[in-house]
Amino acid sequence: MLLVLGVCAAPVIASYFTYFVIRPEGRTNYSEFVTPPREMPATLPLTDLTGKGVSAVGLHGQWLVIVAAGGGCDARCESHLVLQRQLVETLGKEKGRVDKLWLITDGATPAPALLKAIGGAQPATVLRVPAADLSQWLSPAEGRQLDEHLYLVDPMGQWMMRTPVDPDPSKFKRDLEKLLRASASWDQPGR
Repeated sequence: MLLVLGVCAAPVIASYFTYFVIRPEGRTNYSEFVTPPREMPATLPLTDLTGKGVSAVGLHGQWLVIVAAGGGCDARCESHLVLQRQLVETLGKEKGRVDKLWLITDGATPAPALLKAIGGAQPATVLRVPAADLSQWLSPAEGRQLDEHLYLVDPMGQWMMRTPVDPDPSKFKRDLEKLLRASASWDQPGR
């Protein structure tokens, strides 16, 4: 009788031992969570391409996929902008909950053809912000540059995730889909 009891109790004891003693550290996200999330500074000096000031608080209410790069937009910047656009377009009915944002960190003027290319049915928002001010909020992984990552900001304006360098689109999309599913009860499309 004790042997039968021991065989039946063994899986329960093993699961408690594994959870409370060994503590598995598995994770299912591809991108790196920022802990704790960083609130978007309300005083972030954002301007549009004409030089008109834009309130950082006005960006709240949507998930933001951010590309931070210079206006000259090198090959990496272009690939991030393409990834950003494709990612949002492949979200289907959820794409109304995600906005694309390109933060230009220098005084260079983007090429008109590039601005036209990132337009479309749901155009990307293009704003300027001094790199020094932006680096007080967003930061790259150690040993990396700001323009090597894509950044994800939640609808409350908190930077909470950063992609690895040269992100895998399908894995990043899975991360975003999980976040959209988890926030479906409180986050609605549109601002």
